[in-house]
Amino acid sequence: MPDQLVAITREVSPTIGSCEVQYITRQPIDVTRAIDQHRTYVDCLAASGASVINLPALPDLPDAVFVEDPAVVVDEVAVITRMGAESRRAESQTLAEALKAYRPLLRIDAPGTLDGGDVLRVGRKLYVGISNRTNQAGIMQLAAHLTPFGYDVKPVPVRHCLHLKTAACHLGDSAVLANPDWVEVTHLKGCRVVEAAEPFAANVLAIGDTVIMPDCFPKTRRIVENLDYKVQALDVSELMKAEAGVTCMSLVFRL
Repeated sequence: MPDQLVAITREVSPTIGSCEVQYITRQPIDVTRAIDQHRTYVDCLAASGASVINLPALPDLPDAVFVEDPAVVVDEVAVITRMGAESRRAESQTLAEALKAYRPLLRIDAPGTLDGGDVLRVGRKLYVGISNRTNQAGIMQLAAHLTPFGYDVKPVPVRHCLHLKTAACHLGDSAVLANPDWVEVTHLKGCRVVEAAEPFAANVLAIGDTVIMPDCFPKTRRIVENLDYKVQALDVSELMKAEAGVTCMSLVFRL
């Protein structure tokens, strides 16, 4: 089918309680409930029109459910990242195996680090967060890979949060939902910035004609709905204890 929407996901690891956390306080995670919440999330992706490829859990990699971080996929290629957390780097090769059927693969090499959660794509422009997980060397390598395909890669400083997409996400067209306390919105030049009403509420996933977001941010949900977006609010409370957002649990692209 032409222009088919694909979403790659991965089952929750039974060891997710040992995940990396940096900007939140570690809490016990109910693994059974996290699995149920992830299943509902996957169902929502499918209902939004995506053909879902759900990869098996990796018990030795607690963060592997967060498939957005090991790769950046654009129309022409996939860039396999070198993640900022050393404990997560083994995730990249397993995801590369899944992606090689869909895109030619390029890679970020040392000393570069790059997490996919720091890459916000709006059309042919990629805003890339300078964070504790992504460094300038990684951004320069990404730009070297993608500039020949006509992409404009723009570094964006991030503060007080894990990734750029914790602080800002694409809603559609030129609209970006953002928390201005965590990203200086003047760096999102060319975007129409919509301010989130709750700190962690800027992480949303626009897929098909739906905006997926956590159900614990009612004020921001009203803001998005008042802009005439269709919102699907999900309970992802256990997954959020792993410093997750709704973007990081899927890698979405078109064939």
